[in-house]
Amino acid sequence: MNRLLLLVKGELQRLHKYNVTSISFAVAIIWAAFLYFIGDDLLPTLLPLVLLVDATMMSLMYVGAIMYFEKSESTISTLLVTPTTKDELLLAKIISNTAHNIFSSGLIILAFTFLSDIVINYFFIFLAILISTAVHTVIGICMSYTTKDFTRMLMRVISFAFILMIPTILFDLGLVEGTFWEVINLLNPVNGALELLNVSFENAEVTWKFYASLGYLIVGGIALYYFYAKPKFQEYAVRQSGV
Repeated sequence: MNRLLLLVKGELQRLHKYNVTSISFAVAIIWAAFLYFIGDDLLPTLLPLVLLVDATMMSLMYVGAIMYFEKSESTISTLLVTPTTKDELLLAKIISNTAHNIFSSGLIILAFTFLSDIVINYFFIFLAILISTAVHTVIGICMSYTTKDFTRMLMRVISFAFILMIPTILFDLGLVEGTFWEVINLLNPVNGALELLNVSFENAEVTWKFYASLGYLIVGGIALYYFYAKPKFQEYAVRQSGV
């Protein structure tokens, strides 16, 4: 546990060192400024979408950036000769990125708590950001394993957004309808994150879709971690060392 806490602290310091924290702070301010000029009637629709982008796409980008910088400095290969385990190394990245993202999302939420009359269920929104960010951090780690540079990582994030986020937003806004899209989106982790976020706002009902999305993200995230992220980490780390 002590090693894990030290690793989390190191990851948070690395986020600050590479200016990822500053960038996320600036992004949060930009989002807050953008939403401030939006009419109050649109806030319940747009705020969940902004938080969705922060918890999913930005999580992928941040962890991808950190792993790229670690690769350039050979940090991971150095840690392999320490007593730390693969679980500790991976969990440190997941915990630090999740904590960092909760902070940036919290800035947006706080801004609207003071600047608007929107009502937020803080328990549900914390749960949504926590689980969504953690799961998408695991996805980002897996994506980083097979990318040679940060440019390719960005291209994968853009592809991820095009394939999974755009259908989610279109379906949520009612621009696409039908049983086909509803079934497809049930298997979409981005849509799962949005289902969790949507119940955090006033007059939202907790339906079976919330519980299905919650279960899907938790079980899917754990499965992805144990069956891909963890087994492939050693291979990735050794490859970065040039062995």
